[in-house]
Amino acid sequence: MKKFSLLFCVALLACMLTACSSSESNAGSNASKGKITVGGKDFTEQHILTQITSIYLKEKGYKVDEASSMGSTVARSALENGQLDLYWEYTGTALMVYLKEPVETDPDKAYEKVKELDRKNGLEWLNKSEFNNTYAILMREDYAKELGIKSISDLADFIKKNSSKLKFGSNSEFYARKDGMKGLEKKYNFSLPAKNVVKMDTGLLYNSLKEGQVDVAVGFATDGRIKGFKLLVLEDDSKFFPAYNGAPVIRQEVLEEYPELGDLLNELSEHLDADTMKDLNYRVDIKHEDINEVAKTWLVEQGMLD
Repeated sequence: MKKFSLLFCVALLACMLTACSSSESNAGSNASKGKITVGGKDFTEQHILTQITSIYLKEKGYKVDEASSMGSTVARSALENGQLDLYWEYTGTALMVYLKEPVETDPDKAYEKVKELDRKNGLEWLNKSEFNNTYAILMREDYAKELGIKSISDLADFIKKNSSKLKFGSNSEFYARKDGMKGLEKKYNFSLPAKNVVKMDTGLLYNSLKEGQVDVAVGFATDGRIKGFKLLVLEDDSKFFPAYNGAPVIRQEVLEEYPELGDLLNELSEHLDADTMKDLNYRVDIKHEDINEVAKTWLVEQGMLD
């Protein structure tokens, strides 16, 4: 009986060791490549970019924490302090707000400048995308066609001849800034009477333009309401507005630890352009689709997610 008990214990111990070894092996095969914290700002486009990035990195084997709905300066500080590992930033914001550099309207020059300057801050700008979320001067498509206006120069020429005919919608910040309304008038050599400028909150500008309360308005080039409300972005033919191309920005130490991240995030940048961002924003803001589903569907359509 003692011999049987001894043999039973040895067999039981062997089974336990085998099971433990098998469990450790399985745990190792399913282990995460690493933990990444992805940040984002507090508006629709940023929520979409955060979701696209998080879902894609999870698919590639990373454990991802999300920290969204941040203000610009908060997100930047969190990245510099190591609370975030990466997030999508805009070249113009970094250049003028964080780095205190002059306005740059050329997308490539703006990108190369922020990339060079931020390396000294331990931050790496990966490839910029082709979507440029800069300021835009908007009109209703049908009214712009009726007046023969396609560019800001066309608008300026019309205002010179009909200074009191058009109402211009603007938020207070754009109206007051030198690189806003005043700079625009100077660059394009026109002057709009103050009584023809209707100041309102940014969120009201698109609806006011759609409903005909104003004839022209300032907005942002990749906003989904441009498509949803059939608005026209007037060509900035004299290159007044700064470049605001989006790009993933990552801490250098994180990129050194996980060099694969560079190629993965660059692949996302390669697939994003202005029309794509306008469509994604449109699906969330106008069609009220779930952001997570919009991000997943887009990744599947691009062949980056099964």
